[in-house]
Amino acid sequence: MSEKTEKKRLAILRILQEAGKPVGSAKLTERLLAEGHEISERTVRLYLEAMDEDGLTENLGRRGRLITQHGLEEIGSARIIERVGFLAAKIDQMTYRMSFDLKSKTGTVVVNVTVIEKSRLRDAAPLVKSVFKAGYAMGRLLALFPPGERVGETTIPEGTAGIGTVCSITLNGVLLAHGIPTYSRFGGLLELRDYKPTRFVEVIYYNGTTLDPLEVFIRSGMTNYVGATKNGNGRIGASFREVPAESRDHVTQLAHELDKVGLGAFMTIGWPGQSVLEVPVNQGQVGAIVIGGLNPAAILEEKGIKTHSRALAALSDFQNFFHYEEFDDRIRALE
Repeated sequence: MSEKTEKKRLAILRILQEAGKPVGSAKLTERLLAEGHEISERTVRLYLEAMDEDGLTENLGRRGRLITQHGLEEIGSARIIERVGFLAAKIDQMTYRMSFDLKSKTGTVVVNVTVIEKSRLRDAAPLVKSVFKAGYAMGRLLALFPPGERVGETTIPEGTAGIGTVCSITLNGVLLAHGIPTYSRFGGLLELRDYKPTRFVEVIYYNGTTLDPLEVFIRSGMTNYVGATKNGNGRIGASFREVPAESRDHVTQLAHELDKVGLGAFMTIGWPGQSVLEVPVNQGQVGAIVIGGLNPAAILEEKGIKTHSRALAALSDFQNFFHYEEFDDRIRALE
């Protein structure tokens, strides 16, 4: 397959992915032309026929084409070099798309999804709650998705459940809604000693990766939530953000309000131009350390409970979330 053909196939798949519903060839052609692709509707139909045969799309007749799970996987694995920096772009996209309103406590937040066997939920509950109780989670809220439910690009398989945790990128959206732009610099492993953050031992910059840093650290077995929750000595996921220096007081105020609604995640808010845990801060900015949203699920891998986590999985209504202390009751209702 030529590079030109591959680009157009991927462009079609991305349009179908963004639509989230069937799209006809005429509408696809219109979008492709708007993106700068030279293509006719007849050629688009030929592409779609070939993609149907490859299992990337499904023909729903007059309703148009729908992207399949195989098509979604194709997007995820294709053209990795072009996708360097993809995570930074997705962070910006999610920040602008979420609609949570802090005052009314309504709207959508960014959610991470961890898929786990239903039979292991009871074993997982006390571990997940221990991370929340220790204060190493993004707020105090969870969601539980049943088998068959689709969350973004992830469909919860039969025999499993999806644990939803609020992604820390939600903070970016809340700050933006209050006129405060946030620059997400990197995700890393934060070393704790006697329950206090001391330094970042590993970091991955968002603008140079296609994977969420905490996903990488979890899969690599580099975290230590067991130690962090047991005696305050361990390594947890955290990220580093910068906001304009003039907004520090406003950010501090919003941090308190977020904590009241169960979305507190700021571990440290620095001072203008001053380093935070030896991390230099750009001139005119304030550095902040934010707790990782996937932390409650990360401890499961350490204890031998197999999971599959996806950060920034989707937008989910705030009403889907509940206090972590209700986790056991929600599990019983799902059984």
